[in-house]
Amino acid sequence: MLKGFKDFVLRGNVIDLAVGVVIGTAFTAIVTALVNGIFNPVITLLFNADDLNSAGITLREKAGDVPAVVLSWGSVIAAIIQFLLIAIVVYFALITPMNYLKKISFTKKKEEEAPPADQPPSEIDLLVQIRDLLSSQNAAQRGADDHPPYDSGAPEAKPAS
Repeated sequence: MLKGFKDFVLRGNVIDLAVGVVIGTAFTAIVTALVNGIFNPVITLLFNADDLNSAGITLREKAGDVPAVVLSWGSVIAAIIQFLLIAIVVYFALITPMNYLKKISFTKKKEEEAPPADQPPSEIDLLVQIRDLLSSQNAAQRGADDHPPYDSGAPEAKPAS
């Protein structure tokens, strides 16, 4: 039972996934700080709001014990910007280099698999070609034997008995 668990944990996919989650968490903290420190203040300045959460439409003012109802589109814009930043960085920092490396390795693998152009054919290739030529010649000859030459209409000479 412990051996199975050990095999599961040491499998490459689990390690890669764990590294991805840790890096993603650290990267999310960087993007959140970037959005909160740079983009949110710019958005609040553009929309003349006290903070980004107050950028929106007030549907109902606060009345006594009843809280105000605000459609806070400022926080939605911040979340969209945060998502786009994460998507851009993941694409350009991870996806694009990986696709490039895959393309290079695929091209290199194809070059290794392809035989050199100036290499003469092997003995097996030559024997296969000879077999195919003989086979086609035999088929042509059998076809010629099956069909007599053009009949001129003259009676055939019968052999003497």
